Amino acid sequence: MSQKTTSPILKIIPLGGLHEIGKNTCVFEIDDEIMLLDAGLAFPGDGMHGVNIVLPDTTYLRENRDRIKGMIVTHGHEDHIGGIAYHLKQFEIPVIYGPRLAMSLLRDKLSEAGVSNRTKLNMVQPREVVRIGKSFLVEFIRNTHSIADSFSVAIRTPVGVVIHTGDFKFDYTPVDGERFDLQRLAEYGEQGVHCLISDSTNSEVPGFTPSERAVYPNLDRVFGQAQGRLLVTTFASSVHRVNMILELAKKHGRMVGVLGRSMLNVIAHARKLGYIKCEDDLFQPLHVINKLPDENVLILTTGSQGEPMSALTRIANGEHAKIKIREGDTVVFSANPIPGNTIAVVNTIDKLMMQGARVIYGREQGIHVSGHGCQEDQKLMLALTKPKFFLPVHGEHRMLVKHSQTAQSMGVPPENMVVIDNGDVVELSETSIRKAGRVPAGINLVDSSQGGIVSETVLKERQQLAEDGVVTIALTVDPNGQLVAMPELHLRGVVTTVKKKDLQSRVRDTVVKVVSDRWSEFARSFDGKAVDKDWAGLQTELEKELSRTLKRELQSEPLLVLLLQLAGSPVEQKRPMAAIAS
Repeated sequence: MSQKTTSPILKIIPLGGLHEIGKNTCVFEIDDEIMLLDAGLAFPGDGMHGVNIVLPDTTYLRENRDRIKGMIVTHGHEDHIGGIAYHLKQFEIPVIYGPRLAMSLLRDKLSEAGVSNRTKLNMVQPREVVRIGKSFLVEFIRNTHSIADSFSVAIRTPVGVVIHTGDFKFDYTPVDGERFDLQRLAEYGEQGVHCLISDSTNSEVPGFTPSERAVYPNLDRVFGQAQGRLLVTTFASSVHRVNMILELAKKHGRMVGVLGRSMLNVIAHARKLGYIKCEDDLFQPLHVINKLPDENVLILTTGSQGEPMSALTRIANGEHAKIKIREGDTVVFSANPIPGNTIAVVNTIDKLMMQGARVIYGREQGIHVSGHGCQEDQKLMLALTKPKFFLPVHGEHRMLVKHSQTAQSMGVPPENMVVIDNGDVVELSETSIRKAGRVPAGINLVDSSQGGIVSETVLKERQQLAEDGVVTIALTVDPNGQLVAMPELHLRGVVTTVKKKDLQSRVRDTVVKVVSDRWSEFARSFDGKAVDKDWAGLQTELEKELSRTLKRELQSEPLLVLLLQLAGSPVEQKRPMAAIAS
């Protein structure tokens, strides 16, 4: 009698990139093996005060660190590799495979973060096949995107072949001549693709996404019309765009000064790998650039998204040490704002215009095209791969829904696809696809402090500071619980019509009432003599009641910092200083 065998199950668990733009991170899991695909970051949103970057919650990966066999990287954009250095501080990844450009950029990031010894980086070529663990055999398939050296991947698993498109569009005239490997996609389609996991970013946009080359004549026109200095900003990682800008600088007789660490870094790596080809003398340091005639100057800078610390934002604010806007300058935004950055971008444009610059921006100028495929690109991907099952990823919820509708129009049955959120566990078998539970999938917020991760409590306190300010109250009590003097009050950022003296009086009344009513709970006595005092408990109770008093008197909820002292010396307690938000 033959023994019944259990059909294999592939679990696909996105930790980022769904219902949002950015921090693309995906887990593939079979039995006791985990393979990661990309690990990106996102920009902070409104209310994330002091936050530099947003990362996915990696609780699930930390808890399963011993099962991680390796990672594959599709391309070098920050929303796909920007989180790797942070994750390596929490768990090791035995090996990472990816494109030459992405691995070059990543090597610098890991070295700077001091985690180079926690993984091994391996560069891959188109159609190269690598094995990760026993369960995953991965082939890298050249695709076209807004960064050089980008891949889709075919993942052969015990369940079947899964193709993950990565970020893609079908560019038939790529700037670097590296064309999408349509033949290999079609071959997999003929052999049988079990599941297609596909980029949904432009699923609401009809038609095909234009070629990157479509930008060239429009930039050429803008450069030709510029009378004074040219300042051009784009994504530093848009290597094809940067390459065209440098070509046009040479054509129009302009020397190039580069601003922004990320721009300098990407150009250096892309030139070394041959993705950007130009002479060394095209680039000049700023002290030389500033002495050249205006019509011979092009400044290539970061800041296309209005990032607070970027070079262009500092120029717009008049804070850059070496570059000031002059009447007659032309500033070119060769990028569209990504969701959440529009206000920062338009504020930067306004400031540049107020200083006399002519600013070229907007979709109608034709100086930017997307790196993501629109509906017809997505249909072509579906037609080439002919998947049995379909999983839309990389996009906000409406984009995922629209992409699933497109897949249905291409013949994929509705029951053969799922629309999911970060943390959802997708179980893919030989005969079905379904949602099967969840794992933790929140966010980690990172600021520039040494501690790094910003907790939810800290973020809430920062929000309170921004909205209602802070009230500091200093109290001194004697060993018998008597208030020694009038409480000291300090208000910062608090708007109030209440006189400070009246507010001090209300605070004093609250303190006296709490101490007189509750002192016996915090001072345990023996033979009529107090021998043990719970100062931490007293402080907690005071904080609670004072917060209520402040809310009532001020009609707002400022952050409360209460400093409680014993007459003559700081109180010995677990929390000598407490800051709470009620």
